[in-house]
Amino acid sequence: MAPITILLLLLTSFFIPSQTHVLSTSLYQDQAFTSILISQQGLDFIKNLLITKAIFSMTPLNLPTIRKSINFPFLGSVHIVLSNITVDKIDVLDSFVMPGDTGVAIIASGATCNLSMNWGYHYTTWAFPVDISDEGSASVQVEGMEVGLTLGLMNQEGTLKLKLMDCGCYVRDIFIKLNGGASWLYQGMINAFETQIGSAVENAITNKLEEGILKLDSFLQALPKEIPVDEHASLNVTFLNAPLLSNSSIGFDINGLFRARKKVSIPKYLYKNLRSSVLCTDQSKMLGISLDEAVFNSASALYYDAEFMQWIVDEIPDQSLLNTARWRFIVPQLYKKYPNHDMNLNISLSSPPVIRISENNIDATVYADLIIDVLQTDQVIPVACISLVIRGSGSVKISGNNLAGVVKLNDFTMSLNWSEIGNLHFGIIKPVIWTIIQTVFLPYVNAHLTKGFPLPIIRGFTLKNAEVICSNSKVTVCSNLAYSDLSNLYRFQKQHNLFSTFV
Repeated sequence: MAPITILLLLLTSFFIPSQTHVLSTSLYQDQAFTSILISQQGLDFIKNLLITKAIFSMTPLNLPTIRKSINFPFLGSVHIVLSNITVDKIDVLDSFVMPGDTGVAIIASGATCNLSMNWGYHYTTWAFPVDISDEGSASVQVEGMEVGLTLGLMNQEGTLKLKLMDCGCYVRDIFIKLNGGASWLYQGMINAFETQIGSAVENAITNKLEEGILKLDSFLQALPKEIPVDEHASLNVTFLNAPLLSNSSIGFDINGLFRARKKVSIPKYLYKNLRSSVLCTDQSKMLGISLDEAVFNSASALYYDAEFMQWIVDEIPDQSLLNTARWRFIVPQLYKKYPNHDMNLNISLSSPPVIRISENNIDATVYADLIIDVLQTDQVIPVACISLVIRGSGSVKISGNNLAGVVKLNDFTMSLNWSEIGNLHFGIIKPVIWTIIQTVFLPYVNAHLTKGFPLPIIRGFTLKNAEVICSNSKVTVCSNLAYSDLSNLYRFQKQHNLFSTFV
């Protein structure tokens, strides 16, 4: 993930007093603040992806050799062998996925598959004491195949547990065409193997599905419970509660809070114990992700408590503002006491930023202290501290699989915290501070906010045609999905004999 330093600097949801009792985020590890909803369209997309990958991984599929002996009057025993039976191609005409209260059913109907095999026979008879044999190849067409499985989903210690509840394959029709040898003579004899070939296909496909589901379950349980954001923070993506299954969607709850990679305390008041919901206005979207304000609060508080929201500004577009000569008529006593001295601006937040998310609107408030430092040869001299209340408005957008943002300045107010250079006339100073905020502070903040933080999307999937909806205390991302890692997945499957997985 791309490193970010002051991620979500302006994203937090409630007014934060200057002194609060703090508790570790571990107290909230069993509460969900992010919800994910996969709609029927999303389930169809995943179903089609799974079927495509299952077919790719299954073929070619080798079936066991079939042997049979038949006794004929006056001839004796005829030994017939069907070998090198291989499923070369599978086509699925129609398929559907049906979530229900107890699990998710995936059905493929009207499927066909092409097989190739070798045939051979030999027999001896008392009338002719010699071994008589013949052999050749054959092509087999299987039609009207139905394949179905039912999967159970559950939460097992913060990971998804996948359980195969039912699995089966049924073959309706088989057509065999012999090639080579006196195939025209033995066609009827080989047709007697249709039932055995059908059973071999049914058993092989069923076994392959069962093996794949076991490996997919192992993969899901091995998914990380944290997504690294940068060197300071990670996103807690532990699954909570049981998956919520309806007749047209599957919902998941995850913790979703930011967590320090080193132990940092987070204010208790940031969190509400409410189950989040996903509301997408466009019902055709495959996926919905709803993030409670607490997610943004946890990021804001984490970086604030880590003492990361502090900057020393020594370079600005108008560098002359960092010399007392430029302040000669703005703050005469500053220039008089320190003529032609270079300056630094020490900016720090006095509390975590505050945001209000409402219908189609985001309002942000930042409480900051601006200390003016005068630079002498061997020391830095703080001369004044101005408390700022900066009000802005923000917006969020999707950047790749990240939720990113940008903020603009609406207005700000100032008050003098302390001064070594007498009283300051804020009416004169305000245009200078406005310039500093607009040209230094906001570009710095937005440079990091535009990078965003990762949404809980499994690797290989990307958001497509996403929209972001701001509602009461929530940000919801509604999107379609694309899969962009197909070639890597195919190589992975061949190496691990896994017919379907998310990577």
